[in-house]
Amino acid sequence: MQVLYKSTRGKEKKVTASEAILKGLSEDGGLFVPEKIPALDVPMEQLADMSYQEVAFEVMSRFLTDFTEEELKECISRAYDEKFDTSQIAPLHEADGAYFLELFHGATIAFKDMALSILPHLMTTAAKKNQIKNEIVILTATSGDTGKAALAGFADVPGTRIIVFYPKNGVSPIQEKQMVTQKGQNTYVVGITGNFDDAQTAVKKMFNDRELARELDEAGFQFSSANSINIGRLVPQIVYYVYAYATLFREGKIKDREMINIVVPTGNFGNILAAFYAKQMGLPVNKLICASNENKVLFDFFGTGTYDRRREFVLTSSPSMDILISSNLERLIYRIAGNDAQKCSLLMKNLSEQGEYTITEEMKGQLEDFCGYFCSEEETAKTIARIYQNSSYVIDTHTAVAAGAYKKYVNDTGDGTPAVIASTASPYKFTRSVMEALGVSTAGADDFALADQLSVISKVAVPRAVEEIRTAPVLHDRVVDAPDMPAAVKEILGIR
Repeated sequence: MQVLYKSTRGKEKKVTASEAILKGLSEDGGLFVPEKIPALDVPMEQLADMSYQEVAFEVMSRFLTDFTEEELKECISRAYDEKFDTSQIAPLHEADGAYFLELFHGATIAFKDMALSILPHLMTTAAKKNQIKNEIVILTATSGDTGKAALAGFADVPGTRIIVFYPKNGVSPIQEKQMVTQKGQNTYVVGITGNFDDAQTAVKKMFNDRELARELDEAGFQFSSANSINIGRLVPQIVYYVYAYATLFREGKIKDREMINIVVPTGNFGNILAAFYAKQMGLPVNKLICASNENKVLFDFFGTGTYDRRREFVLTSSPSMDILISSNLERLIYRIAGNDAQKCSLLMKNLSEQGEYTITEEMKGQLEDFCGYFCSEEETAKTIARIYQNSSYVIDTHTAVAAGAYKKYVNDTGDGTPAVIASTASPYKFTRSVMEALGVSTAGADDFALADQLSVISKVAVPRAVEEIRTAPVLHDRVVDAPDMPAAVKEILGIR
């Protein structure tokens, strides 16, 4: 069964999976969505006996139907290899009455590795399938983790260049050091004097700039995206929820068809949307608990039906979630609007021009799979301390937002359904915030000294990703204002 992709705003013709991956964003500004969600028609008994790579093939082959079996298996084997520090790729850790799905065992110790390890291979395969002659320029805005994971994935991949923009004062020291020390002849990192939303808005604008596209084409380039708006990012994320369920079943923690809840710390909405797609495929999921930090635009949306980005932007200890425009929510809005591209387009226009939109009561009624909770900075820190004291398990600030939100959900509902919490980053990525939450003085200590202390406390070795950047030289020091991002891209590509 072939699955084609269409835009949430409806003006672009249907495209194949490989075309959608190459384009990244639709020409009308919308996001590509599958015409229909394919069924997960493999018995759980079989999935439970499979490796991560085998589960990945079963899930992804249902969505990426114009890739041959050989092409897809090659992409998967090249992605999920020794770059990960465990053969399980995404292991589960039981603590504090829930199962933490550890998505941080890849090269950059954050969940973005799960999709960005495979996206370069999907993209270069897609380019060959579609006879693309231009060099592909990956243009990405990051709130912290996507940038490094994308850089690591695309570094020195033939036929590609990657330009990453990040908020200069809006990421953790470890996150910044990971990016600015990135090697690779085709990698470029640019700080901006603004926040993530400024960077993301400017990147979207460049994607929709026809004149810039013409200039690029004349110079032998074309844009594509490694952000979570790319369907090639979203599909691989569905895999680990299926794998988590199969693992719980294999280990006898749940019975076949038993419901689970999934809790996701959420910024751009891609990770929790992947869990929703897994449910639509047939995975037995009860509630999708959307956890926000103090930038609680999604919490307010699920409570009121109004998405309002006109609020103070808060810099928190969970910077990858410091987002006021959750781009992937558009895919859910399109679905609950009855796949009505005109209705979806109007709501997105309202968000762009007026800073808010409100969904209808009928649409709101279709959000019953979701519930929103948020954690303050104080609650996040207390959650890290509580879980360490109770379970000797150290989690990062983003995972703590999810764990804190889950505790509130259980207190409110008494729901004892087994829960999987998406653990989206290693605590080593946010050592200062984690150590402060654990009551350790960080005054005068650099982040690497704190990493050494954290290793003693957690009894987990300092990850290779941190050791590698400890003494690495800074290779990227460019900083621009957000309005100057297009000029920076042209300069990097040598376009006059």
